[in-house]
Amino acid sequence: MKNPSRRRFLAVTCATAAAVSAGPTFAKVGNARTLKMRNLHTGERLSTAYWSGGSYDSSGLKQFNRLLRDHRANESTRMDPKLFDIVYKLKEKLNFSGEVEIISGYRSPKTNAKLRAAGRGVARRSYHTRGMALDIRFPGISTSKLRQAAINLKAGGVGYYPKSGFVHVDTGPVRRW
Repeated sequence: MKNPSRRRFLAVTCATAAAVSAGPTFAKVGNARTLKMRNLHTGERLSTAYWSGGSYDSSGLKQFNRLLRDHRANESTRMDPKLFDIVYKLKEKLNFSGEVEIISGYRSPKTNAKLRAAGRGVARRSYHTRGMALDIRFPGISTSKLRQAAINLKAGGVGYYPKSGFVHVDTGPVRRW
């Protein structure tokens, strides 16, 4: 009878240790991820969670889709949620708590074609037209520092536009220009 008791004691002890050590991991999974953004073209602001309870928050994502719409055509699309993860990681890495300024989010194919025809350096198959790109600025953080942080993430494309004062991030293949 001593062996079953000892086995039970060990099993309970191991299970308790596992539960205690796993506690912080579970806490991280459920934490809300909130972003504050301002669309520079429309002046609209949004501060809401895009992730909560261990998964993407559909209500928050819909609100961000609206904020990041093509303001010229007043069209929105489903933005890639991984974009928000990139911005969130950049915010954390740079210890940034302010509003992320949005220079460009979604662009309809028609808007993209017009901008391209006007010679604005717009890619024919831009990730903006697929809801997979953002042009951003973190006020108070230099664009060179933001660029380097984005490159270090190795999470997608990073474009550097120092004269225009923004950094492009996308969820495409890892590359930079």
